[in-house]
Amino acid sequence: MARHKPKLAVWKFSSCDGCQLSLLDCEDELLAVAEAVEIANFPEAARGILQGPYDLSLVEGSITTPHEAERIHRIRRASKFLVTIGACATAGGVQALRNFKDVKEFTSTVYPRPEYIETLKKSTPINDHVFVDFELRGCPINKHQLVEVISAFLNGRKPNVPAHSVCLECKQRGLVCVIVANGTPCMGPVTQAGCGALCPSCSRGCFGCFGP
Repeated sequence: MARHKPKLAVWKFSSCDGCQLSLLDCEDELLAVAEAVEIANFPEAARGILQGPYDLSLVEGSITTPHEAERIHRIRRASKFLVTIGACATAGGVQALRNFKDVKEFTSTVYPRPEYIETLKKSTPINDHVFVDFELRGCPINKHQLVEVISAFLNGRKPNVPAHSVCLECKQRGLVCVIVANGTPCMGPVTQAGCGALCPSCSRGCFGCFGP
């Protein structure tokens, strides 16, 4: 009897698609993922769509419209496990900057007919609306961490993703601290690791892409 392949679905909400592209950027690792799962929904990689239920759903993007607020509940009901990927899905993303202003001011400035724009007052992360089994942070996410998370859920174990700060990554790479040496503002001490200390390696302060 043929072994049933778990169904993997990738969903997009308000975002730039960068985190989905991180999965496509896995190259050799992606081939292994494709062999281990049945890709049921992934518009960036395949045109075909299979009906749920899904063993694992990866969700990119924040909730910014009434339609999205309804749609995420349908996806949650159809998914055994739901993992949010990227800063938009885990924290609201760049578009959440609008949360500190009146959104009507933005729509009236940007769009010639703002009455056709249907949007919520705030951009909110997925876990504000449904239960999330795991959050994978980053902007964009680390492709190796993504493969690890997929493997962990398909094999019934906890993902092995670092919980320490970017400062430890700087130490591991032998980088000079930009705060101590140059007085450069840096979010490294309060930001989760995952980028490999990318900005400090270029003598820039950490921007906090991977969240607190």
